[in-house]
Order: sequence, then structure tokens, then C-alpha cells
Amino acid sequence: MPQPSPTRRATPPAPPRAPRRAWRRAVLAGLLLALLAGAVYYQRHQVQLNRYARRAWATFTKNGLTGREKTPLLAGYSVHGIDVSAYQGRIDWPEVARNKVRFAFIKASEGATLRDPRFARNWKEARKAGVLCGAYHYFQPNRDGQIQADLFARTVPLAPGDLPPVLDVEAPNFHDVAVLRREVARWLRLTEAHYGVRPILYSNHSFYRRHLAGHFDDYPLWLAHYEVKKPAMPRSKWIIWQHSDEAYVPGIRGVVDFNVFQGNFEALQALRVPAPKPKPEATTKPAKTQPGKKTARPTGPKAGRQAGRQAGR
Repeated sequence: MPQPSPTRRATPPAPPRAPRRAWRRAVLAGLLLALLAGAVYYQRHQVQLNRYARRAWATFTKNGLTGREKTPLLAGYSVHGIDVSAYQGRIDWPEVARNKVRFAFIKASEGATLRDPRFARNWKEARKAGVLCGAYHYFQPNRDGQIQADLFARTVPLAPGDLPPVLDVEAPNFHDVAVLRREVARWLRLTEAHYGVRPILYSNHSFYRRHLAGHFDDYPLWLAHYEVKKPAMPRSKWIIWQHSDEAYVPGIRGVVDFNVFQGNFEALQALRVPAPKPKPEATTKPAKTQPGKKTARPTGPKAGRQAGRQAGR
């Protein structure tokens, strides 16, 4: 007899697979968005990122920056200088001076209340090392110009022989350019009256061209313009060119701004705070008498006492 065949169980259908193409597209789109965001971030912060990359490489290969790295001096100029703040840390000013740094502008203050914590030491040690010094204030456009000028004047003891004060104007966080110009003009006017010398105006090329050009032509201009063979503005418009913000100077551990003065060292010295003019001595003029009139002489007891005192002199 034929045996009955065993009953077959129906196999359940396999669950639907997620479409691989959609998953891959999502990953690819995410990578593209990350690359785009990274490119935008790098474009905005490339100077800082390049700086961090160099420091990381130096740390990996040399156990950190040594403070002896040196950027070649810019050809065609004889007077080179730097500008520093607390960001540069402790500076070996005698070593800086030995490497042909003739002048330095030192950050003193910012806004309405901030004083650079290393200003006093930098000011004292740089002058002691024979570096021609000036001080600068970083202008905050949302603060009153008079308050900022007062802070700078209380912080910086400029004396005859020092370089003029500098106003650094480049912060973009303002809403009304007319208000910005008004407060900048107030700072410049008050500071000039306080020190008796015309301040220098500092700004970068793009900011100056958009917001300041044509409004402060009576003030010497210190222009920041990087990665160019020469500033785009004519030489008649500026006196100092900040050509790099990533230079190395022995005596400073890390990067520093590098500048050149357009003239020779004697021309730079001519910009210094002047010595106060001596006040004319007061002279007593004798009383005038009209011709034909005789001066009345005292008579009586008083006249005798006066004559006796005169004879005893």
C-alpha cells in the first residue's frame, strides 16, 4: 500500500529588504553636506586653522615651538616692527630687539573696561630693550568713544619720545556706520588733545575701504593687507603696512603680526610724541610815567622811615 506523503508546511514570505540605494544616497548626501560645511568653516577661519595645524605639526616634530623660529624680513623696507598683546605670552624683548625689530605697538586696552594684562610688563621691557614703542586701543563700535578714550588715557603713560597712540578699528559688530564714524572721531579728537600728538588709525584693507575711507584722511593710516606683494592703496595713503599676521620673531613663542614702516628710521622718529614747549618767563615791566609829570614823593614820618630802610640796603 502506498504510504501517505507527509504534509508540507508553507514557508512564510521573507520580510521586505530596505532599499540599499536610498540608504546609500542618505549617507552620500550627509558626507557632501559635511564637506560643504567644512569648506565654509575653513574659508572663514583658515588663518586660525592653518595656525593650529602648524602648531600641531611643530608639537609633533619638535615638541612645540621653541621661540627661535624666524620669518625673513620683507625686502624693500629698512624699518620693521611688530604689534603684540597678551596673546603672545611672555616676550623676551632683548632677543626681539637683536633681530632687527625697530618698533612695537603694544595693546593697552579694549572697549570701555578691558585692560591688556601684559601691557605694563611689555611696555617696560620693550622700552628697556631699546625698541621704539607705541600703544594701541581696540575699538568696540558699540561703546561710547569718550569712555574708551578715557580708559586708554588712564592706562597708557605716553611720554615724549614714544610713538603716537593708535586706534584699532576693525570690529564689524555695529549697525549704523554714521555712529561708528562719530565715535571714532571722538576718540581720535580727545586722545590727540590729551597727548598733544595726532593718533594713528589702524584698520584692515576691506574694512577701511567700506567704512572709513574718505572720513579720516587727516590721520596717518596703518593698513593691514595680507598675502599681497604690496597694498592695494597708494603709498601716499598709508605709513605702516601690516603685511603678515603669522610671522615668527625670535623671542616670541608663536606667531606675531609683522609690519614695515614706509620711510626710514629718522622719519619714524619724527612721528614721536613731542617734548612740551617751555612756557615763556613772566617779566615785570616798570610803570610808565607821563612826560612832564613828576612822581610824587612821600612826605612826613613815613617818608623818613622809607628813606632809612633804603639807605640800610
